[in-house]
Amino acid sequence: MSIADEAVTATTPDGEAVVVTGAVGRLGKHVCRVLHRSMKVIGVDRREFPDRPKDVTHLRIDLRRQKLRDVFRAGNVRAVVHLGVMHDPRASASEHHTWNVVGFGKMLESMAQFGVRKLVVLSSANVYGPRPDNPQFLDEASPLLGSQDFSEIRDLIEVDMLAQSFFWRHPGCETVILRPTHILGAVRNAPSNYLRLPVSPTLLGFDPMVQVIHYDDVAQAIARSLRPGVRGIFNLAGPEPVPLSRILKMLGRPRLPVPHGAAKSMLKQLFRYRLSSFPAPELDHIRYVCMVDDRRAREAMGWTPQHSLRDTVLSVERA
Repeated sequence: MSIADEAVTATTPDGEAVVVTGAVGRLGKHVCRVLHRSMKVIGVDRREFPDRPKDVTHLRIDLRRQKLRDVFRAGNVRAVVHLGVMHDPRASASEHHTWNVVGFGKMLESMAQFGVRKLVVLSSANVYGPRPDNPQFLDEASPLLGSQDFSEIRDLIEVDMLAQSFFWRHPGCETVILRPTHILGAVRNAPSNYLRLPVSPTLLGFDPMVQVIHYDDVAQAIARSLRPGVRGIFNLAGPEPVPLSRILKMLGRPRLPVPHGAAKSMLKQLFRYRLSSFPAPELDHIRYVCMVDDRRAREAMGWTPQHSLRDTVLSVERA
């Protein structure tokens, strides 16, 4: 039995399904492939899903539209895994808000109306924010300060807070909020894209400790969180934390140390003229520490990362 098969022990009763939003993203596709082995999966995404497993149902639905309510009205949805958060830094603030916050709020209303019994929301450890005054490890009760210097993270914090509110207002639904550290692997997010650069810009005088997690370990945590009785907020930290320089050394990347002021000014201009996909506030992630304590996930869910640090880091190359 493989690691993936062993981890997925949550099942759904006959006829009931798990809805996965954002199912056509690279992480969403992997989650669908993990979950469909033991449960009925409905992937919801407005994009096409031509390479889905044959037994995964795909519905091309915009989360903001009334059609989403019809998915729950049928009465056969037991759980929702919400991965459908827009992270495009070039999308307008209004588009971000209507998709991430308004759309998610409408989905929660439908879930409450039709009695869905489980909600799993993939948030991020980035909601805590990289800061010079952070303690060595942040627990789940730490304040969400990620938007103070990075307005683009504001929607993610609002989604996290909406899920927390839903947790208290609807105790009949087991709500789980997962906050993983930097996800690496066959995904197109900022950490993986940064590590794929042929030359890695670093900030002169800074070499922060960082935590990374393999995208398959995130998928396994989602599968475990679907088990009956699991609820609450869980940090996911992956293998042991290491300095950023060690990760770049593993990849054999040459480094280009740049003073922070110069790097910030240069990145603003590159982003403005679409020569870079990294907004300037992303620099804080290679400047300050934002590490989390994930003991609660290990103890309450019995989850442990199965991929080593080396395997996790090198997964960005295999992608």
